[in-house]
Amino acid sequence: MRRRAALGVGTMLLLGAVSACAGGGGGQPSLSAADARERAARAPRPPVNEADVRFMSGMIHHHAQAVVMARWAPSHGASEALQRFCERIVVAQQDEIQLMSTWLADRGQPVPDTDPAHGMHGMDHSAMMPGMLSTEQLERLDAARGAEFDRLFLTYMIQHHEGAIVMVDELFGSYGGGQDETVFRLASDIYADQTTEIDRMHTMLDAMP
Repeated sequence: MRRRAALGVGTMLLLGAVSACAGGGGGQPSLSAADARERAARAPRPPVNEADVRFMSGMIHHHAQAVVMARWAPSHGASEALQRFCERIVVAQQDEIQLMSTWLADRGQPVPDTDPAHGMHGMDHSAMMPGMLSTEQLERLDAARGAEFDRLFLTYMIQHHEGAIVMVDELFGSYGGGQDETVFRLASDIYADQTTEIDRMHTMLDAMP
């Protein structure tokens, strides 16, 4: 009897402990979520450098226009080689746009609109972002088909890429610019990738009849 009673008490204690743990866990998630939101709102934002913000914001606009141009390749009769090249541009630059947008948002900075319509019109930003096409150049490219599209696209995208390299040079030439790890890596990747792509586009352009 004593052993049975002891077992009964032990079992009740164990069940009580389990119940307490379960009860605490059941009510905790909502409180934790609320606490997390409150802490996130009160947490200091990462420090920002004006040159970094200017670069990230400007490069979003710059990339958005390149994506608009590259997406025309299938509907404008571009060669298969150019279409494959454009597919890579779209994927790579959309990923970078997302990265830059997140970086800006995390620091409480305005995130530029990447609406394709704004990549086609309203080139107010072209004056401060090297290499971006004017509205007239975009309209000319949009009107081209086949081999003419290939030639114009390569010519204009070389101009566009060269502008991106200028933007990277300006970033690293600015006081404190590019010291942020994310900005440094992105800018370095853009410089390397677009330098390589410029060489490739020159080769493609030279090979055209």
